Amino acid sequence: MAANDDSGDGARPSAGEAPSAGALLRVIRDAGALTRADLMRRTGLARSTVAQRVDALLRHELLHEVGGDSTGGRPAAALAFNDASGVVLCADLGATHSRLAVCDLGGASLGEEVEEFAIADGPEAVLATVDARFEALLALAGRDRRQVRGIGVGVPGPVAFDRGEPANPPIMPGWDGFSVPGWFADRYDAPVLVDNDVNIMALGEHSASWRDRVHLLFIKVGTGIGCGIVVDGRIHHGAKGAAGDIGHIRLAGWEVTCRCGNVGCLEAVSGGGALARRLSEQGVEARTSRDVVRLVKGGSGPATQLVREAGRNLGEVLAGCVNFFNPEVIVIGGDVGNASQQLLAGVREVVFQRSLPLATEDLRVVPSGLGDRAGVVGAANMVIEHVLSPAAIDRALRRAAVA
Repeated sequence: MAANDDSGDGARPSAGEAPSAGALLRVIRDAGALTRADLMRRTGLARSTVAQRVDALLRHELLHEVGGDSTGGRPAAALAFNDASGVVLCADLGATHSRLAVCDLGGASLGEEVEEFAIADGPEAVLATVDARFEALLALAGRDRRQVRGIGVGVPGPVAFDRGEPANPPIMPGWDGFSVPGWFADRYDAPVLVDNDVNIMALGEHSASWRDRVHLLFIKVGTGIGCGIVVDGRIHHGAKGAAGDIGHIRLAGWEVTCRCGNVGCLEAVSGGGALARRLSEQGVEARTSRDVVRLVKGGSGPATQLVREAGRNLGEVLAGCVNFFNPEVIVIGGDVGNASQQLLAGVREVVFQRSLPLATEDLRVVPSGLGDRAGVVGAANMVIEHVLSPAAIDRALRRAAVA
């Protein structure tokens, strides 16, 4: 698996096609627990067909039987998804620090940790560290590599969506064109999905708090600035995976050179790294976005003023996005976004002033609900939806039948 391949995500059979075992599993996952009679009513399948498909799912431990409700006599056995039948591994790789997790197939975390290492160390060194920590987390959770059903990785740069490879990311020297799925292929018999870190954070926030909202923007303000776009519960990647790169939209009146080579980019003016540099120029000790956060929390006037200004600059860019995309929710996260109400206030001030009234009538601009866990929650969701899609389950059952 080279990338976020959505080709296996068809949840429902086409017209006239009987629901498969994978489709039955999706029905049960959505419902929570159903009896065989419930499945017959919902799908229109004959008792024998339901029994055959349920038996296949039971043999592969994807379902288990739980007590069901009954109007009298012996209770009917209900069928529930067995979220303990495997695990997924998740890595949200940042520029200077990363969060890793092992989750069950229901998305519940079985173990997490934060690691301090630089993405600029290169893919071989970084992924070797990630793999070692995965091994340790699996052991702590009482699991092993054979139970891994999929791996989700977020990286702090653009990803060529058709290949799952970082694509010329300036913050990630040495990663351009490197196959992350290929690196893991010799170590795990499981699909590997790779996406931009902001996209998996957007998925995490949407799945945790905003499933009833169709259009959502997630903004990460950390060392840089990026945006994840959720439409109909899915990430919008664009033609090549570059959608949402708002950090390189130009701000009028600024001549600072960005690492991308252009001048006046939002990220070069108001990203956490840029704020740290500007504070250093004022004689305030700051090297990273985390230093900016520390200063703001400590009551530093210069840091607070710069972060409020950064919020207004971000709001200027987002006002155009609101008019263009008309989201229902904008979630602000990342190191700087999570730590400062000043940034959020600056964003709200400009967005509601500059965007069209119809576009902001029901708009919510809110802080992240998951904080720095958004990435691993989103990575788990991304992988679980892929490996448990009806088509993926049906393929796995067919392979097992001929093995």
